[in-house]
Amino acid sequence: MAKVSVLVAVYNASAYLPVCLDSLLNQTLKDIQVVCIDDCSTDNSLAILDDYARKDNRIDVVRLSKNGGQAHARNEGLKVASGDYVCMLDADDWFSPDALESAVRAFSDAEVDCVLFDVMMTWQDKSHIYTMPSFEMLTGHEAFRLSLDWQIHGLYMLRGDIHRKYPYDETCRLYSDDNTTRIHYLLSRKVGRCSGVYYYRQHSQSSTHAVSVRRFDYLKANESMRRQLLQHNVSKDLVAIYENHRWLNLIGVYMFYHCHAKQLSVTDRQYGLGEMKRVWTNIDRSVLNKKTTTKFGYRPMSRWWLFRIQEWLYFTLRGLLKLNK
Repeated sequence: MAKVSVLVAVYNASAYLPVCLDSLLNQTLKDIQVVCIDDCSTDNSLAILDDYARKDNRIDVVRLSKNGGQAHARNEGLKVASGDYVCMLDADDWFSPDALESAVRAFSDAEVDCVLFDVMMTWQDKSHIYTMPSFEMLTGHEAFRLSLDWQIHGLYMLRGDIHRKYPYDETCRLYSDDNTTRIHYLLSRKVGRCSGVYYYRQHSQSSTHAVSVRRFDYLKANESMRRQLLQHNVSKDLVAIYENHRWLNLIGVYMFYHCHAKQLSVTDRQYGLGEMKRVWTNIDRSVLNKKTTTKFGYRPMSRWWLFRIQEWLYFTLRGLLKLNK
């Protein structure tokens, strides 16, 4: 059993894998298990993984027979992860040499269940630190609330028993892993932070920002999060906070539809409208913040067609104002 297991989901990442793997094998903490899950790559990623595994027995390679997305790949890796603590590292990112040792040290407080890394966002020509509120320790509830609008990020190390009990949410290929982060925070007694750095590579065309029908899955992922909150019998206050978060996300997804509908097929547009109408219907409006819902563009409206007219006017006017600046 290793002190730390690191889950690395890999799909066509051959250009970045050596930097990622070298950052793990060169950690100051040597007692680690690196679980690499090849999600049916079509480049030479698997060959690179096998080559590294031959040279270092701390690397375990899991080969999937069908591409299932990052959440599924990480869950398959979680099945063989034996570490006291577990974290993930995307195949195109890397850690500072002391990252894992720094995180483990933060677990010296017996009530700490989760430890956040510092995060450096890196582009090809620039980088900057992910700015979080100043804190040394948060309760799980505090971390959950701060994660709703990502005042704190979702890159952390977690006690292995918690992670294995609450694996990644596979409701959607995209977005639902946010749910897992929030559940992990919510169920932690304390959430700490360390000085180890996670270097988060930024791409100009990420899958979460591409113009695709999959963007509407964000709403389905939000519904999954709400179900999980209810299953964990959290307070009505927390459910209400998340319901307000869902409402803001619905408006955000409608903005995507308004701006990019012409780039989607007729079938995809119909699907997106259906998803948005379903969420508009099932949100509990009695808990929505009046300061938000009295603003034009954010009013629930009594009819779906009235809501659509409001959104068209709101985002059209916003677009015109932006053009005139």
